[in-house]
Amino acid sequence: MQVQSIAKLEALYDAPAEATIRKEITAVNGEYRRLIEASPFFAVASAGPDGLDCSPRGDGPGCVHILNDTTLAFADRRGNNRLDTLRNIIADPRIALLLMIPGWNECLRINGSAMITTDDELRQRFVHGDKLPATVVVISIETMYFQCARAIKRAGLWDVSRHVDPRTLPTAGELVKSAISEFDANTYDANLPERQAKTLY
Repeated sequence: MQVQSIAKLEALYDAPAEATIRKEITAVNGEYRRLIEASPFFAVASAGPDGLDCSPRGDGPGCVHILNDTTLAFADRRGNNRLDTLRNIIADPRIALLLMIPGWNECLRINGSAMITTDDELRQRFVHGDKLPATVVVISIETMYFQCARAIKRAGLWDVSRHVDPRTLPTAGELVKSAISEFDANTYDANLPERQAKTLY
């Protein structure tokens, strides 16, 4: 039976523990700073007139920079140039980040509003060799809190014994070919490692 009201939904679950509600904060403190500076990967969620988007982002530990206690920033590194997240931010500044740290079973949730900038000083903060990001996304924090470990523990995400052999899964070329029948998957896959190495930044 479809659940169509908040009252019916809440009746299906126990009330959250007090700490689950009160642990939410609105600015970076010393402990949360340690998490942000350790995280090399996050997913960013956004919404716009064409729908929702959730994109992976990674750039080494501290890929999200702390500009001040209520402001964060990350570089928009090279990708597929669909610009789904950036288009959404222009239309609707609401944004959510989920930061993960390999080996750590909790994760960090951050909600806020975002803007896109080409400010040279900010772009220089994210220089890699001689490569600057085209843009930087600046986030004003509204709420942040850590997510408990249950999901990652259930998934066994950091358990190497449960990692999947990539040879049992479709290649990138095969995935494209599944949508575009005439696509040359073999050539695409053969050239992919070199192309990714040259265009990582």
